[in-house]
Amino acid sequence: MTRTLDPQTTLEDQVITWRRWLHEHPELSFQEHATADYVETQLRAMDGLILSRPTPTSVLAVLKGEGGPGRTLLMRADMDALPIQEDTSYDFASKNDGVMHACGHDGHTAMLLGAAQVLTRMRAQLPGEIRFIFQHAEELFPGGGQQLVDAGITQGVDVAIGAHLFTPIPVGLIALKSGPLMAAPDTFTLTVTGKGGHGAMPHETVDPILIACHIVTALQAVVSRQRDPLEPAVLSVTTIHAGQAHNVIPNAVVLSGTVRTFDPALREQIPQWMERLIQGVTQGFGATYQFDYEQGYRATINDPEITEVMREVVRETLGEQALAEAQPTMGGEDFSAYLSQVPGAFFFIGARNEDSGITAPHHHPQFAIDEDALGHGVKILVGAARRLTVSGG
Repeated sequence: MTRTLDPQTTLEDQVITWRRWLHEHPELSFQEHATADYVETQLRAMDGLILSRPTPTSVLAVLKGEGGPGRTLLMRADMDALPIQEDTSYDFASKNDGVMHACGHDGHTAMLLGAAQVLTRMRAQLPGEIRFIFQHAEELFPGGGQQLVDAGITQGVDVAIGAHLFTPIPVGLIALKSGPLMAAPDTFTLTVTGKGGHGAMPHETVDPILIACHIVTALQAVVSRQRDPLEPAVLSVTTIHAGQAHNVIPNAVVLSGTVRTFDPALREQIPQWMERLIQGVTQGFGATYQFDYEQGYRATINDPEITEVMREVVRETLGEQALAEAQPTMGGEDFSAYLSQVPGAFFFIGARNEDSGITAPHHHPQFAIDEDALGHGVKILVGAARRLTVSGG
């Protein structure tokens, strides 16, 4: 049974209730039907919101401020879960086999619901407009963010902000960074085709496994020798598939992996450098290849002015001691789709608590958050809305 707003429940308890229901009922990217229905139900219990469904599994709530003209602010929470079997003892653990909120998106959704509840009650004092977008499919390319941008969600928006609960950071801290924060996550697949044969007669073959090994080693030179060492980049080969028997050299090997960059120019250069090396190695051994490279999300790059406003919000809301400098990460984030259209900032909300054993990394079967982080997130979102909807604020 869906639980709606209870006037006797504190905001903190309500946000935790929302988060636990969402954690218990996770859904994969592009399949968030029950999640979106649940979110819409909670939003309908709040006064003054204009609701719509830009896509089948996303929800948009618009709040028109009554405090005069101002800016339009977009605040985003992602809602999708991961194909992971949960391994926790929580009584609100996932009920959906093989699916888990192992990245904190349940908390993101709950925090934005909490912010919406507070801000709707403040609409008489709020200028401008706030768009609360509950987004589907952050985890799976091409991502829900770009779909919503294509649907016109950022038209008329002046500023966009988003947050991520982050277990590398202790609870109580909010981490911000101006400029590049998260990388562009690209993927590649390489098929090396040689000539198979008997494992005892390698001279009669063109061994694609040997060639693939040389390629994996050679590709490390892209990052170590062809890239400016001051420009961050990662190139990882993460899968190798070939062969079925111990005495048979196969015809082909398939490799795949990921490339992570911040700089757009470097992002364009790396696949060219990769293919030049692949071509040289395969030709040298008398093999052929097929190289497929797909660009994923853009790099997440924060606007300096908006980031500084967010720092002020943290100081005013939680105190100077809560403000931390975020370290860039090579992880990817489709919030970059919004930042490609409007200035904004993405930030991390500390959710780690070593005393309580909440230390598992993201995308882990034992992932958890300190739920005190949820209240911190709501306060920051509300404070940001009050500042960023003011013209020039």
